[in-house]
Amino acid sequence: MVADPISVTGLRKFSRDLKKIDNDLPKALRVALNEAADVVVDHARPDVPRRSGRAQRSIKAKSTRTAVRVSGGGSRAPYYPWLDFGGRVGKDRSIRRPFLKDGRYIYRAYFDASTRDRFTEVLEKSLVKVAESAGVEVE
Repeated sequence: MVADPISVTGLRKFSRDLKKIDNDLPKALRVALNEAADVVVDHARPDVPRRSGRAQRSIKAKSTRTAVRVSGGGSRAPYYPWLDFGGRVGKDRSIRRPFLKDGRYIYRAYFDASTRDRFTEVLEKSLVKVAESAGVEVE
């Protein structure tokens, strides 16, 4: 599976211009990016195996003013990368899960065409909403 990252041309300039209008507006841009990334999160979470639910809950959208990413794992679910990609763990690396370069959950959700279309749609609506809240006319 090969898919290019989704990029928004002019997002950095848009963020800088929002900051010139009001210092708090770039925060709204971050929220808009998270709304779009939540589409991938919502698609990936139900597929993750569940015992305690920590691995599912560890999948989250994280963003800055100009970038957004979806991550899983962390200190509460350090085993998440093994669940997603596979490999060997345990005493003498005796527990084996087939390795998948493209992963099982997050990347699969990202590469799904319907998810990417929905992501693009939500991102577009969210960015328009941010622009309109700043008083910028959008065509």
